[in-house]
Amino acid sequence: MPEITIATWNINSVRLRLPLVERFLAEASPDILCLQEIKTVDDSFPRAALVAAGYPHLAVAGQKGYHGVAIVSKLPFARIERDDWCEMGDARHLRVTFEDGLLLDNFYIPAGGDEPDPAINPKFDHKLRFLREMVAWGEKRRAKEKRAIVVGDFNVAPLEHDVWSHKKLLGVVSHTPVETALLAEVQAAHDWVDAVRHFVPADQKLYSWWSYRAADWDAADKGRRLDHVWVTPDLKDGLISTTTLRDVRGWEKPSDHVPVLVKFEV
Repeated sequence: MPEITIATWNINSVRLRLPLVERFLAEASPDILCLQEIKTVDDSFPRAALVAAGYPHLAVAGQKGYHGVAIVSKLPFARIERDDWCEMGDARHLRVTFEDGLLLDNFYIPAGGDEPDPAINPKFDHKLRFLREMVAWGEKRRAKEKRAIVVGDFNVAPLEHDVWSHKKLLGVVSHTPVETALLAEVQAAHDWVDAVRHFVPADQKLYSWWSYRAADWDAADKGRRLDHVWVTPDLKDGLISTTTLRDVRGWEKPSDHVPVLVKFEV
């Protein structure tokens, strides 16, 4: 794997939006696509269509109607693993090991509901517990896993310019201080490098999600950067480029997220 491109995309139902996935794969041709919120059980995942699109290697952790993650790849896997987070049984994680030993983890972190108070909102409590588990997970792996990538819909916009208004969203789930502080702990636990912000300075606005609620999402441009690609420090020097495909939000019957791509040398 001298040079590869990885994409992450919360597809918000892979069967409903299969034509968009096929179009994206044909136009962008990443080596690996990590999907979140596939919203289907394993047996109903559209394997044949993705194999026909040139992606014969598939790892799926599905769940009926909710959650679910998948990794579709041109490159073969040596191992596929799935962890249970917060002992909830949700399909929110997949890990694959490639034949050269490179690790890739794909996460769908809980959204957290609307009220940023764990005492009255079980969904927000779940999200915070999930992030705390990720801190412990990163600390445990740091000593032994040196060539690793973690991607996914983290449902946290950590930086000031990862949201359309830092001031107005400080009390809104995804950008509250407790969430951004915890995600910073997750990042520090394994010394992860934010591969997207490696190329896009932190003082520049950058989003990967725009709400369905906006009558004209493009004009309003009230976005958030919820989708992330992180790499271990030993992969940092191999980073080549990143692209966030904003135009995909304007495709017919789109997801509210868009694909984020990172190219690097391994």
